[in-house]
Amino acid sequence: MLWVKAFHIIAVVCWFSGLFYLPRLFVYHTMSDDQISQDRFVLMERKLFWAITTPSAITAVLLGTWLLIANASYFMAWWWMQVKLALVALVIAYHIYCWWFMQKLREDPNIRTHRFFRVFNELPVFLLVGIVILIVVKPTL
Repeated sequence: MLWVKAFHIIAVVCWFSGLFYLPRLFVYHTMSDDQISQDRFVLMERKLFWAITTPSAITAVLLGTWLLIANASYFMAWWWMQVKLALVALVIAYHIYCWWFMQKLREDPNIRTHRFFRVFNELPVFLLVGIVILIVVKPTL
């Protein structure tokens, strides 16, 4: 089970690296003025999303589910695991929202300002902090 946990952590790190960088690309995409730059950002966003971020997300969720099922009676008895799973659901929603923005930016690079994406870029940090604290500290009330 330690191998599953190790690869789960690796997948989570890769997933979040994509979630941290993709919105940063959105910032640069919205700031670009010429078609060549915009085309370049469309390509970079697509490759990052489909080649790294999404496969890592799928792997992290599958391995996390495996770990959860293997110890369901223990984990599901604790409130912190239920909150952690809710935060993971928000990460998945954020991932899907990144995909939506990626599609919209391909059509119209001015859908949102670069300032919006600078703030949007910081949101997964809060989710990651909450998830790590809950799973490592396992706080009790």
